[in-house]
Amino acid sequence: MKPTGSNLDAVRRHNLGRILDLVHRQGALSRSVLTRETGLNRSTIAALVAELVARGLVVESNPDTEGVVGRPSPVVSASDTTLILAVNPEFDGVTVAAVTLGGSVVDRLRRGFRSGPSVARVVTETTNLVTELRARLPEGVQIAGIGVAVPALVRASDGMVRLAPRLGWVDAPLAELLAESTGLPVTVDNDASLGARAERYFGAGRGIDDLIYLNGGASGIGGGLVLGGRPIRGAGGYAGEFGHTFGTEGGTALERAVTRDALVAAVAPGADIDDAELERLLGEASVPITATQAEVLGRALAGMINIVNPSRVVLGGFLGIIAAREPELLAATVAKFALVPPGEQAEIVRAELGADLLLIGAAEPVIDRLIADPAQIPLRSELVDAVAAEK
Repeated sequence: MKPTGSNLDAVRRHNLGRILDLVHRQGALSRSVLTRETGLNRSTIAALVAELVARGLVVESNPDTEGVVGRPSPVVSASDTTLILAVNPEFDGVTVAAVTLGGSVVDRLRRGFRSGPSVARVVTETTNLVTELRARLPEGVQIAGIGVAVPALVRASDGMVRLAPRLGWVDAPLAELLAESTGLPVTVDNDASLGARAERYFGAGRGIDDLIYLNGGASGIGGGLVLGGRPIRGAGGYAGEFGHTFGTEGGTALERAVTRDALVAAVAPGADIDDAELERLLGEASVPITATQAEVLGRALAGMINIVNPSRVVLGGFLGIIAAREPELLAATVAKFALVPPGEQAEIVRAELGADLLLIGAAEPVIDRLIADPAQIPLRSELVDAVAAEK
């Protein structure tokens, strides 16, 4: 049976996605590497890359030829003319950023809150920030969509925020409301699950197949899991709520016993400060709060390690600050409460992506959609003839 036109088009779209995925995850790659990785021939790779260039998804450049024998293969890298708008609403503010394919944050804006915001306020402030940020971007940039990393239990099937305890949201249709307000496609997911993806692809979890990620923010503690190289979401998408496990003998939930508010209160009561400033102030002060929280965190981590048996635990947000301030105490507490075999295998490290982490993670579902079908991005009119010529 001969392939039909529609089948050929599906194959072409699939192969476009394979190339885009490789460039997004691995960075700049030569055409020869893409040929080897995909098993496609050179002329097919040339045509596919030309189409991705015409859609503003990748760019080609000539490599450094000094000392190289023969004709070097052009290098393909992610374009900075197609951006994703990443949103991270929190108890104390909302951040909107522009993120490239390949996981780079190129610009950001933040609006602070004095108290936990309503869904309506987050939608309004996010829409205003989106408008302001788009006005700052270079001419010719296209927006592929909006990705939202929210500290909440998010239903995987439709992005409905079922429960955001600190924010006080229940069954909030955040994706629908933001899409209506901005006119852009919107995806919403749990912040820590997205943080786990970001660290695995671009940070401290790169190349790790069995990973626990914990994020500490103003709204509490969330987690993400990767086991056997696959993200673990659970039946409804709610897996990883480690903040609601118990880290004290009295049965207090981890995110109530280990909090950012307590750290801030110890060094700058009532101040609105970011994690970098918080870490600086803790480094200058002599306060017992980091040791107290490290012991509770270590006990909770030991239980997670016993259950999951990860090879690495990555701590982000203010949890990374605690780990950096009290590494020996944290390790000793984990060793005390973890079973020896899984405890020996689990390396505890700090997240590497810093303030960009959740924003890079928020962009991932939008990029997933691009990889699934790069042809959804229209061809740039001035490059249509070039694509036809390559075909």
